[in-house]
Amino acid sequence: MTRSHDAARYPGLTANSTARSGHKPRDRPRDMTTPVQTPAARPARPAVLDLIGNTPMVELTQFDTGCCQLFLKLESQNPGGSIKDRIGLAMIETAEREGKLKPGGTVIEATAGNTGLGLALVARAKGYRVMLVVPDKMSSEKVLHLKALGAEVHTTRSDVAKGHPEYYQDMAARLAREAGGDAFYIDQFNNPANPLAHEMTTAPEIWQQMGHRVDAVVCGVGSGGTITGLQRYFARVSPNTEFVLADPKGSVLCDYLASGKIGTAGSWAVEGIGEDFVPSIADLSKVRTGYTIDDEESFATARELLKREGLLAGSSTGTLLAAALRHCRAQTTPKRVVTFVCDTGTRYLSKVYNDSWMFDQGLLHRPTVGDLRDLISRRAVDEAVISVTPDDTLLTAFQRMRAADISQVPVLQDGKLAGLLDESDLLLHVSGDSGRFRQPVRQAMNRQLRTLRPDAGLQALITTLQEGWVAVVADADGFYGLITRFDLLNYLRKTLA
Repeated sequence: MTRSHDAARYPGLTANSTARSGHKPRDRPRDMTTPVQTPAARPARPAVLDLIGNTPMVELTQFDTGCCQLFLKLESQNPGGSIKDRIGLAMIETAEREGKLKPGGTVIEATAGNTGLGLALVARAKGYRVMLVVPDKMSSEKVLHLKALGAEVHTTRSDVAKGHPEYYQDMAARLAREAGGDAFYIDQFNNPANPLAHEMTTAPEIWQQMGHRVDAVVCGVGSGGTITGLQRYFARVSPNTEFVLADPKGSVLCDYLASGKIGTAGSWAVEGIGEDFVPSIADLSKVRTGYTIDDEESFATARELLKREGLLAGSSTGTLLAAALRHCRAQTTPKRVVTFVCDTGTRYLSKVYNDSWMFDQGLLHRPTVGDLRDLISRRAVDEAVISVTPDDTLLTAFQRMRAADISQVPVLQDGKLAGLLDESDLLLHVSGDSGRFRQPVRQAMNRQLRTLRPDAGLQALITTLQEGWVAVVADADGFYGLITRFDLLNYLRKTLA
């Protein structure tokens, strides 16, 4: 496909279709003596959009890849932090050219987060209103990022299937109908500009960066745009390139490959890939191999990627990398395999890279001792307890409680429990005089404590919490931690599961 033909089909994307090892350099050095353009003289197209695409490719060197070479395309280096910037640009500019999206209009979409971020980046830069419907399992970092970009975020349930009025795609379609004529529903799952973006930018970049030698590409499926667009391109330039599906456990897609039937979906914590249906734009006809990866392996692999290679990636990258490693190790002849860092891990710091959250979800395991210490989420032995000393100020205590989103802190003196301070104690002490925030914690802390020995048993814990006491686990050897009602509920949930 020639450059002129690409430009005719898809103006606005072909400027970035020539792949390099990194971002496209400027044709000449910037003249720093040139005055900054006035708003009236600036081009209508925001400059940040020219940074989308031409992402780097790196080879993994610290993992066992068998006889193969494994490469990662760093889509996290797009300005919005993910591969979805590409389709955000493509779908909006296609809608503009086709007259479906007019100046001052509204962009509406259902998204697991990254498509929404790509759309918000492009649409807000172009002056559009953005309304997004997101499932409630999305990381808080994604939601905050969307709101910071100026998007209106509607959160809905992640435990319902397609056809339910609170399913995120059904809700987005309803909002689009209610918004009127100036609204455009992006509908990434049925939008032909989605796979076209990857056919015309992502795939040619891979082909050039790999020196025209690509034996296999490992992809996940969310909307299906990536795997479909790549297959179309490689069918022309390298028909023998194999496509491999990486699918979260609970998704129906891997089983669909094997049986041709859509089974019953489960649930999964990985964000952005896996589905309970087969998207209409997803072409899986050339995919011969699929790997089902559970949440625990996905999250552990993403964390291992950071430790070994220094690459901070999201949960879906863990799924792709785990599948790619399995595929590489299964080969008996050397192959060059490509997969993706789909998005940056900075938007998963509260989940994938948070030991407490991982433990609560049953995705991170630690040695058990068979008593109440196993229920403590933030353990003293792990230096995970948020605490204060009797001599810290009440302001310090308040700031630590607010930063950690907790309602109480133990007061420790030389590793021993001296008291507790909760939000009620703090409020009672400072409500009449805000200057009391400068007073030491010892003046407001509660010294009347009921402690539980580690071997006290589950019923003693339940009784303590029912009577309104804070469950403090301690003995003569020291303080072990607090058990909250949420810790108990989480323990019971995991036990039942």
